[in-house]
Amino acid sequence: MSYEKEVLEEVLLWKKRFSKRPAKWQRKSKDIQAFMTDRIPGKVHDALTESIRLMTEMTIKGSQWTNMAVTDLETLKEKDVAVRSLLSTYKKAAALEGAATGAGGFAAGMADFPLLLGIKMKFLFETAGIYGFSPKSLQERVYILMIFQLAFSSEPVKGKTLSILEQWETQPLPIGDMNWREFQQEYRDHIDLVKMLQLVPGIGAAVGGTVNYRLLDKLGETAMKVYQMRILTNGDFD
Repeated sequence: MSYEKEVLEEVLLWKKRFSKRPAKWQRKSKDIQAFMTDRIPGKVHDALTESIRLMTEMTIKGSQWTNMAVTDLETLKEKDVAVRSLLSTYKKAAALEGAATGAGGFAAGMADFPLLLGIKMKFLFETAGIYGFSPKSLQERVYILMIFQLAFSSEPVKGKTLSILEQWETQPLPIGDMNWREFQQEYRDHIDLVKMLQLVPGIGAAVGGTVNYRLLDKLGETAMKVYQMRILTNGDFD
């Protein structure tokens, strides 16, 4: 079996996860998270929301990452290898950043929110270039934001987002149709509970490093699968 066919089978299995009804424990976990989220200090919510707003604004208008080069790698295998290497570097950077800010107390822990967002977005911009899609295009930058939303949102929103990404080549989402309020709230609700532990004295460094590493790992898997899906869905392989 060719490498492309193997990857396509993996992508199809990955997509099936989004069509399954959430397990009972997942639904219960969501209820608990909603309960705890209501008790998180308002300034933490505000810091997250403002960080997301600034990040999305920078992405849409263009940023320092827009000029990243598109690679000339030819095969999907070469591209996947390059992205895995890139992800390894970014996971280590995110872990170090999370550990450093987590060890610095509440103020430093709050500073982790925008720093981690920057690491995530820079990774996505570089990944787009490796797979051959230039982030100079506004449409590609919106696509990057949709990958971000797919990685960090609730199950119903994940399913809706995946459907949009599946149809992107024939029906890209106009920027005016992007639900920015949902985008911000989904990300905030997805990570604020775990990131709150990073603000706790004594355990902040360990929690910050571990959580950031796992969040980048999740984002990396999602980005790879989405770009593989985009490249392979209409392919014809031996």
